[in-house]
Amino acid sequence: MKLNYIFLCIVGCLFISCSDDTEYEYINIATPITISVAEMRASVEVLPPQNIVESGKIYAYEQYIFVNDVDKGVHVIDNRNPLQPNIINFIKIPLNRDVSVKGNYLYADSGLDVVVFDISQIESIQQVERLENVIENHRDTEYPENVSFFNWPSDLQSDDIIIGWDITVERREILDVETFEISNASDGSTGSGGSLARFKIVDDYLYVVDSYKINVFDIQNLDAPIKVNEEGVTWQAETIFYQEDKLFIGTRTGMYIYDITQPSTPQYISDFDHARFCDPVVVDGDYAYVTLRAGASCMDGDTQMLDSRLEIINISDIYNPQLEETYIMDEPYGLGVKGEKLFICDGASGLKVYNKSDISNLELLQNYNTNTAYDVIPLQNKLLLIGGNTLTQYNYTNTGIELISEFTIQ
Repeated sequence: MKLNYIFLCIVGCLFISCSDDTEYEYINIATPITISVAEMRASVEVLPPQNIVESGKIYAYEQYIFVNDVDKGVHVIDNRNPLQPNIINFIKIPLNRDVSVKGNYLYADSGLDVVVFDISQIESIQQVERLENVIENHRDTEYPENVSFFNWPSDLQSDDIIIGWDITVERREILDVETFEISNASDGSTGSGGSLARFKIVDDYLYVVDSYKINVFDIQNLDAPIKVNEEGVTWQAETIFYQEDKLFIGTRTGMYIYDITQPSTPQYISDFDHARFCDPVVVDGDYAYVTLRAGASCMDGDTQMLDSRLEIINISDIYNPQLEETYIMDEPYGLGVKGEKLFICDGASGLKVYNKSDISNLELLQNYNTNTAYDVIPLQNKLLLIGGNTLTQYNYTNTGIELISEFTIQ
């Protein structure tokens, strides 16, 4: 009898426990990690080599390669021996995604600011200038995926900057949650950047694209740039490319062309509209090559039925650009051209090398299924590729490219 009583108690406890579980759920809670604007501006420093968290854009200058670590700073790589690249140091720059270099001065974005570094002594880089509040913060806050609720601190200030997220898993009563759910959360000698760049140096001027305009800086005094103008483009401007006194601006809704015969005052020439996509552009002769990447992240959370693609635009009449050809792609990011070769970073599908001598019939020469291909720079003697935190270098051949080295930043 006593055993039966104990058995019934155990069953009863299990039943109660199961019943209680139906009133709870396990959810991901995200709490923002923030710094103030003053803290951000005071936290720039040059550090020993660091592990990379998330590789972004790349920039090549003389024997050095600068690899952006998204929103964290820049890894400086000595590439005098492409077979064995060597990390020299890390420039910590909060909210950085772009750099450009002229005459041993490096220009970098940091939130709303442009920061200038003297890199003439690469082992001892020095910050020499900061221009505050000269560009718009061109990116919205990026909210983490698979998070049910966001825990906003009560002491959060309007000018605090979100630099990351602390994500925890909590068991909570379904009807007793006090956090707020978020939906539809709203880029004398110079170097070479990729097609995803927002910075471009032309002679004595630095052009910086932010979320809706071109910012013009006079850099005749390399260590003391001056903002001299700004020219509106459209919302969600993303990339900048230069050819023959013209700037080609890639935006999520089209390609915009500006004349910079008068360098300090870009003048609108024409534009070519397309459906909303992420949109880098490169130009070679009479043709502009534009990769259009679909996906919710490129359309503010909206969905779109159109496929990702490469569009080739005839710009022989610069006042009336016309679509010439369209090729379906998988997940295109950066792209580049070198002679008759076209290089496309097609995300998880790798680096694709095309013969573009006949644009109506692109010939796929090679497909390197390497780390997720993100950005590419065709230099004079070699090709640089970044993706999956790995810097890959190739030699050019008559039939495509051949591998020189792969270097994971760690």
